[in-house]
Amino acid sequence: MKSIAIALAAAAVLSYGLEARAASAAEDLAKTSGCLACHTVDKKLIGPSYKDIANKYRSDKGAQANLEKKVKEGGKGVWGDIPMTPNAHIKDADIKTIVAWILTIK
Repeated sequence: MKSIAIALAAAAVLSYGLEARAASAAEDLAKTSGCLACHTVDKKLIGPSYKDIANKYRSDKGAQANLEKKVKEGGKGVWGDIPMTPNAHIKDADIKTIVAWILTIK
C-alpha cells in the first residue's frame, strides 16, 4: 500500500513537471510569434490579458477552435474597437499550442 502511495506521488510530481514545461514552451511560442507585443499574461496591454481571455472562454466548449481561427484571421469587436491583426505567419500547430495554453491560465 505504501509503495502505491509513493508511486502516485511520484507520478503527480512528474505530471506537474511536464505541465510546467509545456506551459513554458507555449509561452515561449507566444513570445517568438509576436503575441506578447499586444498581450500579457495578467494585465491588459493593447489586447486583453491571457488571464481575461481564459476566464471569458473557460466554459465555452468551442473556444479552442474559435480562438485558433481568431488568432489566424484576426478580428474586432469582442474586446473593444482595436482590431486584432491576422497572424497567418504563425504555424497552425503553434497557434493550437498557444491557444490551449492560454485557456489553462487561471
